Amino acid sequence: MPTLTVTGSGVAIRVERGEAILAALARHGYSHRFGCRRGGCGVCKVEIVAGEVEYPTTVANTVLTGDERADGTCLTCRAVPVSDVEIRLRPEDKLKCLAPMLAALIA
Repeated sequence: MPTLTVTGSGVAIRVERGEAILAALARHGYSHRFGCRRGGCGVCKVEIVAGEVEYPTTVANTVLTGDERADGTCLTCRAVPVSDVEIRLRPEDKLKCLAPMLAALIA
């Protein structure tokens, strides 16, 4: 199982096989800014600092361009880690702990 680390937050969680980043964060009690959860709006974009992700379902170039992919941007609602991954949220975004009891299980 890959580990997902959110830069600057002290949060590192396990991601289940085939699980998208946003879903893994939610399962552990965390969230960040997102919109449609279907890969259609691009609100959940983050920067991949290290590691690799794949997209089991097609993501439109109008939502995530080839240049963005090459620069390390990903959609957390659709990106599935294939290795340990470290992400950096956008400056206007922040990681929120929505379920402290779940988050405490990983501490």
